[in-house]
Amino acid sequence: MAVKRTRFLGIRVTDGEYQQLLERCNGRQLAVWMRETCLDTRPARNNLNQIARKINGGQWSGADRVQVVAALMAIDAELERLRHAVLEKGADDDR
Repeated sequence: MAVKRTRFLGIRVTDGEYQQLLERCNGRQLAVWMRETCLDTRPARNNLNQIARKINGGQWSGADRVQVVAALMAIDAELERLRHAVLEKGADDDR
């Protein structure tokens, strides 16, 4: 069952800001994109090759590239944490 949204959030933006938002949502519904972006609930839909191609092809703004790098750094840190946890668990099993 879908969650019913009962609150309305209205914001005022300039024509330029509105155009920037439309460009960033890549043809998706703006409200859905804003919820996913602002609430950090975006589904992982791009593989690394697609991300690298878009970054290197200049298809993303500088801000988009910063977000991607930050997300990749967070993923790297989480993978490192998992590696350490697995190694510690393996050491415990050897005793």
